[in-house]
Amino acid sequence: MLPFIKREPSAILLAVQLAGLLLYPFMEGDGVSRALFSAFGIVVLALVVLAVRASPTWTWVGLMLGVPATILLIIQAITNSDDLFPYSAGLEAILYFYATYGLIRYMLADHVITRDELFAVGATFTLVAWGFAYVFVVWQAIEPGSFIAAIDPEAQRSWVELLFLSFTTLSSTGLSDVVPIDPFARSLVMIEQLVGVAYIAVVVSRLVALTIPRAPR
Repeated sequence: MLPFIKREPSAILLAVQLAGLLLYPFMEGDGVSRALFSAFGIVVLALVVLAVRASPTWTWVGLMLGVPATILLIIQAITNSDDLFPYSAGLEAILYFYATYGLIRYMLADHVITRDELFAVGATFTLVAWGFAYVFVVWQAIEPGSFIAAIDPEAQRSWVELLFLSFTTLSSTGLSDVVPIDPFARSLVMIEQLVGVAYIAVVVSRLVALTIPRAPR
């Protein structure tokens, strides 16, 4: 198993993040659920750092961001408190965006498409979605009430709600019932929309072009 993880870290990262989409709704709440949420976050952080290590970027930068974020998640699990979540979210957002940069460099480094690079297309997309969701968490902590929803509009939005907003924004589907009402929150959402369009236009189109056999001249 370990050789496979080292050989195809992007595939493992994508699989775990997709599993997270199904598991997160059951990990929201107090007590054991919050501890499981923190533990799962630590696993994802470790895989992100591993993905950075496999990409043409500096591993020490990933460790410098991942280690303190992991410590904060452990403290949250022990204390059963969400007070440190915005701080760990800020570190995780930076790490996810740095890992995104590394995976894009990894995918565009040559003209040969490997299986792991194809998995990296999906993993990079989820990294960006997670990164912006963590940015939303940080901004909501700074400016409470920046995001409202159809259900309980006055409450702070949960992690799953903000992640749902991030995915619907990045994919340009616009299906989210979570709405940014603070001007700066709307600016963040607009930036994510631009990133989503640029990602599809640049990365996916280039990889698709490389996988299509060229006609002999």
